[in-house]
Amino acid sequence: MGLRVYNTMSGKKEEFQPLVPGKVGMYVCGVTVYDYCHIGHARANIVFDIIYRYLQFSGFETTYVRNYTDVDDKIINRSNERGIPSQELAEEFIKAFDEDMEALGLIRPTHEPRATEYIQQIIDINQKLIDKGIAYESAGDVYYSVDKFPGYLKLSKRNMEEMQSGARVAPGEQKRNPMDFALWKAAKPGEPSWTSPWGDGRPGWHIECSAMSSSLLGESFDIHGGGRDLIFPHHENEIAQSEGASGKPFVKYWLHNGFVNVDQEKMSKSLGNFFTIRDILQTYDAEVIRFFILSAHYRSPIDFSDQNLTEAQSGLSRFYEALELAESATGGVDPSDSSSEEGKNLEAKFREAMDDDFNTALAIAHLFDGVRTMNRLVATKKFKKKAELVAQVRDLHQTILRLGDVLGLYRSQPREWLEKVKLSGLKKLDITAEEIEELIQQRLQARAEKDFARGDEIRIELDEKGILLLDSREGTSWKLK
Repeated sequence: MGLRVYNTMSGKKEEFQPLVPGKVGMYVCGVTVYDYCHIGHARANIVFDIIYRYLQFSGFETTYVRNYTDVDDKIINRSNERGIPSQELAEEFIKAFDEDMEALGLIRPTHEPRATEYIQQIIDINQKLIDKGIAYESAGDVYYSVDKFPGYLKLSKRNMEEMQSGARVAPGEQKRNPMDFALWKAAKPGEPSWTSPWGDGRPGWHIECSAMSSSLLGESFDIHGGGRDLIFPHHENEIAQSEGASGKPFVKYWLHNGFVNVDQEKMSKSLGNFFTIRDILQTYDAEVIRFFILSAHYRSPIDFSDQNLTEAQSGLSRFYEALELAESATGGVDPSDSSSEEGKNLEAKFREAMDDDFNTALAIAHLFDGVRTMNRLVATKKFKKKAELVAQVRDLHQTILRLGDVLGLYRSQPREWLEKVKLSGLKKLDITAEEIEELIQQRLQARAEKDFARGDEIRIELDEKGILLLDSREGTSWKLK
């Protein structure tokens, strides 16, 4: 059936057919670099990292552009508060963003432009809009005249009359219509500025993305992405600027990820429920954050909480436990093994889920099915005596790893991951690994002396602390419940 994506513009799923067969141009709005990234930024960037990965996995030659907004009111205000140049502040948080995204396992986009590198292109678009009568200069500012663009609000589906009734002109603005928006802002003392035909100034926020996307992907391209909060006014204004200047359709498919709530409330600093990526990485592994985000469809809201992250860690650990079991049972992956029917079926279901508007939640459910099949085969009594069973497990193991890579998962060695989870989990419990091992030895001694009551006592004591004992022919091991 092929890939289908939900297009915000049409409000429905559409068959994905890029403008140039086999090639995809994708632009995703990046961050304004004035502070550390929060969990909402993590979701948006992980979502489009997965989309990028899957497009490539599906055979599309993909050019992915994600920008940095490095000149903006927020950057200027924060730099003034700290008494440093705005560009120095921007550099600091670009570096912090890059570190956070690397920690989360993101692939670097094809291009990562900065707004300040595209000032001439921004000026050129402004001039073109003025020449067409769609924009106007006023006291050194340049404004877009929304009345001159008939398609305004076609993305957000808002009502123009209602919007105009609530619009206001801020002090110092010289707009003809309260809904008009700034394309260029006249310089103020102490602010970064560039020379333009309308005097020294700096770009407005929205025009930056129009200039960067059209310069790197062309005046029309396939996918534009970002969070739902960007639909209006940012993406709406991008459409007006870009189509007003070029006279061509701007973007074929608009993709927007859902919001992140914190304990079922909207995240905000005023509510005290604001968490940076760096805060979260102090407690949870980056792969847990990724797994948590992928466990919901990208368009759905997702609730961030300790309980949900703990459940995500448990789910991810189930994969790692199965991968370790398969490795130890088969001696590792043998690429010479022919593809099994189980492996082919798993990949087909995975692709079907991802082709349905990148349904990562369903794709992960299918991977869990693959794990259950793999565990069942390993548990078969005649497993080691039947070469075809070993080959099936090896192929499933390899398939799970390969499909997991499309999601950016399973980046650790299973044993290392499970040991790391154990140690991090113990920090929350009133017990150490050494104490657990000592109690296991005491239990073994008690059972050897046929003091089964004492053995059960130790097992119950550990169980109450959240430690599960696993008895096997090789001995007793333990894991966190």
